[in-house]
Amino acid sequence: MAQGLAGAGATVTLVGRDATKLDQAANELVCAREQVGYLTCDVTRRDELASLVNSAEDARGPVEILVNNAGVQHRSPVVDFPEDGWDTMLATHLTAPFLLARSVARGMIQRGRGKIINTLSVMAELGRPTIVPYAAAKGGLRMLTRGLAVELGPKNIQVNGIAPGYFRTAMNEALVADPEFDAWVRKRTPAARWGEPHELAGLAVLLASRASDYISGQVIFVDGGLTASV
Repeated sequence: MAQGLAGAGATVTLVGRDATKLDQAANELVCAREQVGYLTCDVTRRDELASLVNSAEDARGPVEILVNNAGVQHRSPVVDFPEDGWDTMLATHLTAPFLLARSVARGMIQRGRGKIINTLSVMAELGRPTIVPYAAAKGGLRMLTRGLAVELGPKNIQVNGIAPGYFRTAMNEALVADPEFDAWVRKRTPAARWGEPHELAGLAVLLASRASDYISGQVIFVDGGLTASV
């Protein structure tokens, strides 16, 4: 998504916990290097989020597009799921998007425009064993997306969600490498394959652009047809 936005002319600030990985990611973006910067932050540390937004705006100018894309996973049967794991799921996937949206919305309201894009999951719609807290957090993010869209719509701020299906990402490496799970994904998904990260870029660019000025409160599934099938 960062690649697509930078390629479309956006000034991009990457955010993550690991400065080495951030620097590598910034260097991998095939665009003018001055368009891309990064800041280190753990978005589960809620007391750091307001200063994160201030630092981003001091360095790169007003935040006109916010992409809430931080994600973690913890797989465990619900009877064994640790309480701190539940807290991490909510902090990462629901609390941080709310606090960041609240922070950037103030400036967006003053400027009379803005775009907020939340990354959800097909698990905002479907259930699956061992990831109940993840699904609950993503379901909450779906309603956060809709609520923000309704409240901020009169201020010309559009809020939408992108809900990926099964994609080849670092977080899913173990699943991709599992022959049984890989076969299940291919059979369950009408496209008969995993998604590739670059296939999210086009939708991110659409939702960040003026072309989406009359699209708000929507969660768009990018899942190879998975949620359309039984």
